[in-house]
Amino acid sequence: MGRVVVVSGGGTGIGAAAAELFAGDGAEVYLLGRRENVLAATAEKLGPRAHAVTCDLRSPRSVEAAVRRLPGTVDVLVNNAGARGVAAGGDDLTAVAERWTSDFRNNVLVAVLLTAALTRRLRSPGGRVVTVSSLAAVRGNGSYGAAKSALHGWNLTLASELGPRGVTANVVVPGFVAGTEFFGQDTTDDERTRRAAQTLVNRVGEPGDAAAAIHYLASPDAGYVTGQFLHVNGGALPGR
Repeated sequence: MGRVVVVSGGGTGIGAAAAELFAGDGAEVYLLGRRENVLAATAEKLGPRAHAVTCDLRSPRSVEAAVRRLPGTVDVLVNNAGARGVAAGGDDLTAVAERWTSDFRNNVLVAVLLTAALTRRLRSPGGRVVTVSSLAAVRGNGSYGAAKSALHGWNLTLASELGPRGVTANVVVPGFVAGTEFFGQDTTDDERTRRAAQTLVNRVGEPGDAAAAIHYLASPDAGYVTGQFLHVNGGALPGR
């Protein structure tokens, strides 16, 4: 039997691309997210080893219910779910508070709750936790960048807690990735050209680029890699 892999935000973009790689390995892949129809369509595309589990990862009760539908042992957890909010301007403190709270819940809480719920189920030794962050975590982007940066600090603690069990915890930090709902499916040619010019390889990222990094960190070959941040940005921000 193949490994058991749980991918949050697995219906589209980087999550779906990562799920496809794991399914290709023969893993049982569980796709978690809020949109039942999107998850079901992706699961159907990936084949009988892919399973859609609808839940709101921001809700403790919803996460608990979803976890009851997962196997007793999980080999790989990919925390990919997240959302980019619109920056709140002006001096309306209610709007500012709502935006910062929303970005925290959509990008930090979704990873923390699911990981906490599955910690005891992670295979020991050999389990893998891979969390998807963003270049905004180190370059800055208001409340969204701050939320993604929080994942970095959290992962350091997570790696130290899981390490004695032989479980690793790492972060993939993508730059601009075209062809995802996150940046908009219909990115203009001008925008792609502008973004490509910011890299050292003169091209934009694709979901498969980040998925390959996730796949590596989740592999048996990465057993001595933990507490790390793997940047996948084409050199848009080198050497971090």
